[in-house]
Formats: sequence, C-alpha cells, structure tokens
Amino acid sequence: MITTKTTAFRVRTISRSELDRVRASGRDASGHPVERQTAEGGEQLRCCLRPAEPDEPIMLFGYQPPMPASPYRETGAIYAHAEPCGGPSGSDGYPPAFRGRRQVLRAYDSRGWIRTARVHDGADPEAVISDLFTDPEVVELHSRNVAWGCYTFTVERAG
Repeated sequence: MITTKTTAFRVRTISRSELDRVRASGRDASGHPVERQTAEGGEQLRCCLRPAEPDEPIMLFGYQPPMPASPYRETGAIYAHAEPCGGPSGSDGYPPAFRGRRQVLRAYDSRGWIRTARVHDGADPEAVISDLFTDPEVVELHSRNVAWGCYTFTVERAG
C-alpha cells in the first residue's frame, strides 16, 4: 500500500484593499492606467478565481504579488472585476475553476527567491503542492499561467 502525506494549505487571492486601491486610483502597481474592458468571456479573474462571463465589466492591470524585494519580484498583467465581487466561491482547497488546468507552481523562500518550479496538469494539484512544501525553506507558492506567466494566486501552508 502506498500512502501519501498531503500538506494543509490555503489559497490567497489579491487582497480586497489592493483591488479597492486599483479601482479607486485607476492606476496599477507601476502607476500605469488600468484598462477597463467588457469581458469576451473566459478571462481568468484573479479576484474570484473563475473565468469571466461574456459582457462582465473587467479591468486589466499590472500586479506585483506581495513578497520581499528580490531579483525574482515581478509585475505582470492580470484581470479582475471592475467592481467589487464576492471573491472566490470557496476559500478551502484548490480553486475549482483551475482544476484540470495546466499551471506553473513557483516555490519561493523567505528572501523571495525561487527555490524550484513545477508545471502540473491540474489533475492532482494537491500532490504537487505537498511535494513542493516538503522543502522546509519554501514559504509560499505562486500559481502562474503556463503560456503567459501571469500570476494567478498564492498558496501558503495552513497553520
């Protein structure tokens, strides 16, 4: 019999305060204007971790995930609702809309340096997350789009 240990984790989206700041100021992390758009449908919304429905008001802007200043700190384009939303439908576990979707998980240490990265197909993200967290130096994982490299969400150890 094979048993595997699953690490308890939580998914962190962009904070409401950061989204409120971007919406109110109309400026992104680099000070560039936010692009307000009408969704075509399918745009991955980082506020609620689901694809946009056609005709939803959305915004495209540069985002820099909070982490220590390091050579690996990046700013990249992401989508979110143009107006406040309820956030993810479930805060426990891996986001359902990303299950079965290829993603890159980048493992970062406390300095904000990448320790390793792994592409997974979304079939069993919990196993990949648990494996990456076997390194005690890893403090968080960033899930990113495989093709574009855009930040999606952060995974932290629970507790």
